[in-house]
Amino acid sequence: MTIQDLPLINACLNSLATVFLTLGFVFIKKGNKEAHKKSMISAFITSAVFLTCYLIYHFNTEVVTRFVDPAWFRPIYLVILFTHVVLAVVILPLIFMTFSRALKARFELHKKIARWTWPLWMYVSVTGVLIYLLLYQIFPQSKEARPDSAPPPAAEQPAAN
Repeated sequence: MTIQDLPLINACLNSLATVFLTLGFVFIKKGNKEAHKKSMISAFITSAVFLTCYLIYHFNTEVVTRFVDPAWFRPIYLVILFTHVVLAVVILPLIFMTFSRALKARFELHKKIARWTWPLWMYVSVTGVLIYLLLYQIFPQSKEARPDSAPPPAAEQPAAN
């Protein structure tokens, strides 16, 4: 496994988080609080592993994938990416607040914030997978070096005689 395998792993982790989030929703609607709790803890752990892998990838790669082609789809992709990134930042404190309230058995407050947390968390998980599919599977993009990374040193040329 290399660092370049992490985008696929991240997409799989987001897919798994989506499954756990869906199960958690179904279980609580059926009144199965114990299964709901286990599903949501599993979604939390899966998302935490995802975030760790995501950060490892972005701190250790000099290659970035930018969506360029097809040009007609780029605005749609950028809207998906923008909403994904903004909501990924927003969702973190909401997840912690929701979990905190559940762990403290403050279930009425937990339910109030979970009504916001669950759909946002689901959106971020699903769009994470969608972004991977768009960049690497549906419209595969070429990779380029980061603009801020220094170019490799030029080979010294022998002096001409």
